[in-house]
Amino acid sequence: MQGDFLTNKQLMKELLLLENIKKYFPVKDGKFLKAVDGVSFSVNEAGVFGLVGESGCGKSTVAKLILKLIETTAGKIYFDGIDVTTARGEELAKIRRGLQIIFQDPLASLNPRKRIIDTVGEALIINKIVKRNEVKDTVAQLLGKVGMGADALYRYPHEFSGGQRQRICIARALAVNPRILIADEPLSALDVSIQAQIINLLEDLQKDSGLAFVFISHNLPAIEHFCDTVAVMYLGKIVEMSSAVDLFNEPMHPYTEALLSDVPKPEVGGKRGRILLKGDVPSPIHIPPGCPFHPRCHRRFEPCDKIVPVYKEAKKDRWVSCHLW
Repeated sequence: MQGDFLTNKQLMKELLLLENIKKYFPVKDGKFLKAVDGVSFSVNEAGVFGLVGESGCGKSTVAKLILKLIETTAGKIYFDGIDVTTARGEELAKIRRGLQIIFQDPLASLNPRKRIIDTVGEALIINKIVKRNEVKDTVAQLLGKVGMGADALYRYPHEFSGGQRQRICIARALAVNPRILIADEPLSALDVSIQAQIINLLEDLQKDSGLAFVFISHNLPAIEHFCDTVAVMYLGKIVEMSSAVDLFNEPMHPYTEALLSDVPKPEVGGKRGRILLKGDVPSPIHIPPGCPFHPRCHRRFEPCDKIVPVYKEAKKDRWVSCHLW
């Protein structure tokens, strides 16, 4: 079980803990879409946990489960020792102040009819962080943290570029002094040149304030640069998890190999060969028998289509679900 991964971190300060969480959506004929199917990981204080995988693998569903925007089917989620899955009322409000999210599309996540001072200041007022006469100065300080000037206070979202809007969304998330930021594809709606600016901003915030991150992205160079630990998801499961350094230098799962082969990276002796995956990701309603990845795997052999591989620690602090290990 993926939960076994947690035993190696018992002596470390865990801020966020997921234990075998599942999210099944009912579909017709009594079947279920298994969006998340037994995922476990932990995030330490000031740690940066990366989550990668193709679209539809369950990454964003994990983010919604952590924030309790949707209910879990099974499993437990703990934030600073509090059970998120059973929290209600003030306890849940406390969790949501500690856990904030940055969404993929900054324009869609900002109210077009609200000025920036109102968008960012609303959280300050609702949570009684500052008095009303202090909102302007506090919002200006928050905007300053993300590289925006006070001239933005009385403007509207449509007056800013995509990168500026994402900075505003980050300022809004910081307003309640969170301990973890969940960044759900925060770069994908931005130009390449702006992506680097945003990842540098997040890195500065992490170093300066000790924020922890759950960083969900298709951008593998950004994951490699920013994250301490990386988990690779496929069809609702984590198939590999290790430090970012180990995963990018020596991927163990064939799916991870294929993902990384698409990233330009000069190597001694020539260019890394690209691995083209066969076909499309199977439906999470009709998951193949054996290893879920076997129909597309370039390294499959006899047991792969019959036996589900055990998720285990194949090397020290390196967890993988594959018959090769």
